[in-house]
Amino acid sequence: MLRLASALLVATGLAAAQDTALRWMPVVSPKIEIAGLPWFQENHGEFWRLPAGSQDAFPKAVWNLSLDPAGGRIRFRTDSSTVALRLEWPHPPDMRNMHFFGQSGVDLYAGNAYWGTAVPDQDAARGKVYEHVYFKSQPHVMRDITIYLALYSPVKVLEIGLDQNAALESATPFAVARPVVFYGTSITQGGCASRPGMSYQAILGRRLNLDHVNLGFSGNGKGEAGVARAVAEINAAAFVLDFAQNNSDVDSLAQVYDPFIGILRDRHPDAPIVSITPIYAVSEATGSDRNEQMRALIRKVVSRRIAAGDTHLQIVEGTDLLGASRADGLVDGTHPNDLGFQWMAEGLAERLRKVLGL
Repeated sequence: MLRLASALLVATGLAAAQDTALRWMPVVSPKIEIAGLPWFQENHGEFWRLPAGSQDAFPKAVWNLSLDPAGGRIRFRTDSSTVALRLEWPHPPDMRNMHFFGQSGVDLYAGNAYWGTAVPDQDAARGKVYEHVYFKSQPHVMRDITIYLALYSPVKVLEIGLDQNAALESATPFAVARPVVFYGTSITQGGCASRPGMSYQAILGRRLNLDHVNLGFSGNGKGEAGVARAVAEINAAAFVLDFAQNNSDVDSLAQVYDPFIGILRDRHPDAPIVSITPIYAVSEATGSDRNEQMRALIRKVVSRRIAAGDTHLQIVEGTDLLGASRADGLVDGTHPNDLGFQWMAEGLAERLRKVLGL
């Protein structure tokens, strides 16, 4: 606590000084839920997306990306008139195709209403603590608070600040107790949402009141067996496979796609699995057929398994979610922007509603 107090610094747009009227508590306090990070306890309270005990089973790049807590959320109910956080980022944002808020931001929603984003400045470093007040002097009514963690940067949420006498309760339960697990690429991880609450899984979660786990790994969603085994460890309500484009070619994808499904099926014989083919990329307008070859491969694998009796497997065409007529939904010709992610969420919502029996 002494280090925390001495390190407390002021950044542009953040709280000007410590509010001594607030009650500060760690995120591991009773009634506060950590969602979307299945190995949170095993990882001793670190916001990592894969189990540290299996680190050697993952490619180094995948492990490093798993330190970005994409999809991780902090949830609780309170009637506090003020909600604030103390946070620490190890480095400043530095991505070319994502805004600071998209890369490193930490969003707060009250119910389904967005209230703000905490972001670091260019001096972010380990030991520099930021204090961000999302709202204050609001009516004392019970609210479901969801804090969405950063998509593309490690971050520590050190403490949550509430009114001294504020009520604190467990968050409203999800519509389905178990999470929907998404495995894939940078698109799955959240590139290039403007902030974490705008990834397509976050949008779906609010729309359907679903828990989710984001196992997207930017540039490294290649379907390795070690990663598949980790995905299969999760007791999921359903699995959504959104990978292909990170594989070097269709032959590389063919080596891993069917075995990946097989590893899931060995552990979860009746769990719904939804396979998404690649969304549209602008490169296709100039003659590239790489994505279409991968779509054909995924259709072939899924169709063969369905014909063999897998009644819990189905396919979603990525171009039905974001096709050539929706290129305005892309940032750099490949990654969705907020509009693109909204379209993806809208296209997946009814399918997930059906497979989950909502």
